[in-house]
Amino acid sequence: MPIDLTYSPDVQALIEKTRVFVRDEVLPIEDKFLGNVADAGGDELRVSLQRAAKDAGVFAPHAPIEYGGAGLNMSDRAPVFEAGGYSLFGPIALNIGAPDEGNVHMLAHIASAVQKEQFLAPLAAGDMRSAFAMTEPAPGAGSDPSALTTAAVKVEGGWKIDGRKYFITGADGAGFFIIMARTAGKPGDRGGATMFLAPADTAGIRIVRHIGTLDKAMIGGHCEVSFENVFVPDENVLGAVDEGFSYAQVRLGPARMTHVMRWLGAARRGHDIAVAQVAQREGFGSKLGDLGMVQKMVADNEIDIAATRALLVQACFALDQGLYASNETSIAKTFAAEAIFRIVDRSIQMCGGLGVSDDLPLARLSREVRPFRVYDGPSEVHRWAIAKRVVGAAKKAAKEAAK
Repeated sequence: MPIDLTYSPDVQALIEKTRVFVRDEVLPIEDKFLGNVADAGGDELRVSLQRAAKDAGVFAPHAPIEYGGAGLNMSDRAPVFEAGGYSLFGPIALNIGAPDEGNVHMLAHIASAVQKEQFLAPLAAGDMRSAFAMTEPAPGAGSDPSALTTAAVKVEGGWKIDGRKYFITGADGAGFFIIMARTAGKPGDRGGATMFLAPADTAGIRIVRHIGTLDKAMIGGHCEVSFENVFVPDENVLGAVDEGFSYAQVRLGPARMTHVMRWLGAARRGHDIAVAQVAQREGFGSKLGDLGMVQKMVADNEIDIAATRALLVQACFALDQGLYASNETSIAKTFAAEAIFRIVDRSIQMCGGLGVSDDLPLARLSREVRPFRVYDGPSEVHRWAIAKRVVGAAKKAAKEAAK
């Protein structure tokens, strides 16, 4: 089978337009406010940047064409999202940031026609933001989603939801929530979850607090949210009842890969800054970039960038074939989360004191990319899942051979 790693002229043009827009329009704002989106204006900034992105023809490249996007598949998203992620505010401007990008993807695949008009259309257009409410305080759902404790009980005309969610990105200011709640079984059971769509002004939904975290570029923060006697009508059930965990896979694999795309862009910016620095700065009788130890860091960064891209391409290809690609996405996510941090960390080291200062963006890039080793599944959980699949396949093969 021939392998073609080129992009169409339309995608190449979009990559270049995105690169220019982010560097000319977005990076100066990020640098002025040191990557803190709240200080930069929060939702007012988002509206302004998204208007500029629409004017530049780079807005919502992932969204379905009928909802104003470019309708890119996963493979074509990779270089465009990387170009957008070159600035920490780039994903906000392009409407490709978490959790909205993942929610657009999932709604496009699962939502009914009526739900698409009510929720997907304004989300894709940037008229509102959204939040995906699954994670809970211990002992509830976290790395193990089967521990889900938030409960939905059937009532006349709909469902009543009670529970508490934790680390819900973008919750403050979201226009609606996608709520994962248990509709069958008990915590620890693998099935029995359902997704519900609820406007943020629904009675019983309350933002309890913002949870302070390392990263400062996620609009709407990471919040603790309470759901108390929240009524959701039957027509706002997303997909089928009790099938929430399987529907979540429609979102989670692609969302992990788009995280890789965006933060690879951020890491590449860090690398570019460090290389420019060592190519010019004198030390110990030569340019720093001519010293062996510095050259090793430059080379290791190049290797990590190339390897991350290669794993990303493979995972996106599998997703575009309609596969869950659980192994491919776990491998790519785990490697990338660690490689991206290494790239930024080496870049800091190459720049010395400037690297840990606010005179360069490297320190804030480090703060932003470090949580990726936890977000969307810690590296340890992905390693466990990868090994479980491989060992399980070996056990099955041994059993078949013994027959």
